[in-house]
Amino acid sequence: MSDTRPRRTFAVISHPDAGKSTLTEALALHARVITEAGAVHGKGGRRATVSDWMEMEKARGISITSAALQFEYGDHVVNLVDTPGHSDFSEDTYRVLSAVDSAVMLVDAGKGLEPQTLKLFKVCALRGIPVITVINKWDRPGLSALELMDLIEKQIKLRPTPLTWPVGEAGDFRGVLDRRTGEFVKYTRTAGGATRAPERRMPASEVDADDQQVWEVAVEEHELLTLDDADHDQERFLAGETTPVMFASALQNFGVAQLLELLLDLAPAPGPTEGVDGSVRQVDDEFSAFVFKVQSGMNASHRDRLAYARVVSGTFERGMIVTHAATGRPFATKYAQAVFGRELTSIDEAFPGDIIGLVNAQALRVGDTMYVGDAIEYPPVPSFAPEHFMTATAADISRYKQFRKGIDQIDQEGVVQVLRSDLRGDQSPVLAAVGPMQFEVVQERMTNEFNSPIRLSRLDYQVARRTNAEGATALAGMRGVEVLERSDGTHLALFVDNWRANVTARDNPEILLEALPAGGA
Repeated sequence: MSDTRPRRTFAVISHPDAGKSTLTEALALHARVITEAGAVHGKGGRRATVSDWMEMEKARGISITSAALQFEYGDHVVNLVDTPGHSDFSEDTYRVLSAVDSAVMLVDAGKGLEPQTLKLFKVCALRGIPVITVINKWDRPGLSALELMDLIEKQIKLRPTPLTWPVGEAGDFRGVLDRRTGEFVKYTRTAGGATRAPERRMPASEVDADDQQVWEVAVEEHELLTLDDADHDQERFLAGETTPVMFASALQNFGVAQLLELLLDLAPAPGPTEGVDGSVRQVDDEFSAFVFKVQSGMNASHRDRLAYARVVSGTFERGMIVTHAATGRPFATKYAQAVFGRELTSIDEAFPGDIIGLVNAQALRVGDTMYVGDAIEYPPVPSFAPEHFMTATAADISRYKQFRKGIDQIDQEGVVQVLRSDLRGDQSPVLAAVGPMQFEVVQERMTNEFNSPIRLSRLDYQVARRTNAEGATALAGMRGVEVLERSDGTHLALFVDNWRANVTARDNPEILLEALPAGGA
């Protein structure tokens, strides 16, 4: 039987330390999926987040892998796709954003819009993803609410249209003024923010004397916003012209219920999707999906490999035979899982907007399409320009078989880009990364997951340009450049710096030297 409940599929984007993992926990808590929220570091007896499961994530309090959390809220099914928070993993974040219909941009009230937030917002703008803004950490001292609205409009060129407005300045969070109803939503703290924060809605006439002064300030600012035409307009929001704004403290669980209601009310549902040939798949057409992430090592006791796929159209049924667009070959989806952090449960059906995990589907790679019926292939997910390069060799040559297997797996997952050449051979492939922390992930996984510690040696290259087979031949032997081949067949010319790349391109206009999308910009 088809599940007709509406879907909302979104991601949270933010700068590191803006509170993304805490918000993920708070959302799951409010949906009653978990009974107690836990900070990333597990301080004070609070457990680690369900979405951060890799040891490096728990130790450093950052998100490296992306996790999918599905839960029910009201009469909706919500798919929250968590994203890596650190800029070194921006390529993985880009892949995740290819699988969502909207994004929540989390802004630290004390720091405003930080570089990583701005970069991720640009990705959303590029993909046409509507953005809801949450001003987080209002329970701590920070910038004024009006100042933050000004920063948003100037820096991301979106008109902020607040739906809630804080009662009390940053650091004195009493609650919010609901701008659509005129009510005061008053918050009550809970011990460590570990359980749902009680909130009470009341008309302006019931605001007590203790809150009256800050309430009047909030009402005055709300009226200024209305005069300034800063009220929500759904069409402008979906067109990417405005961003609804709300104020919250994820740590205290303040404002989280309103965010969930907002997502159900305003965020777009799954819609039609265009293929590379211009054909369009409607949500009620036959089944199709695309892979946006491949992950292994989630369970140390099993050699598991999980391909995360976003259902684009039709109904997925476990065991159905689908066609792999890249090869044209059929394969059976015998082992399909719903994913909640690292916890997997078998599923029988999934619908447009849902995220499914296909276990041990060895042929699937990031960007692959699968379908039933009429052929469709969705646009590939572009790779970012790597800026850091290292050669990898097995620390113990007797473990070379494990070394090869581990490097191949990490390559398929897109943890780093793996580059090879006849000159270097398979014994010392070049690992190319957007950020240096990606190498740390490779080292840890090669040691702990594949039982093959590696040695890394830094190369002096800083710039990669795409070329072709003819360009590779023409560049061979030129000073300051080396051409290697990525596993998808792309030839990359590596240069020591931009000057050398630009001079080579200028002196050899017949050679293809194309810039790749920048992940670190």
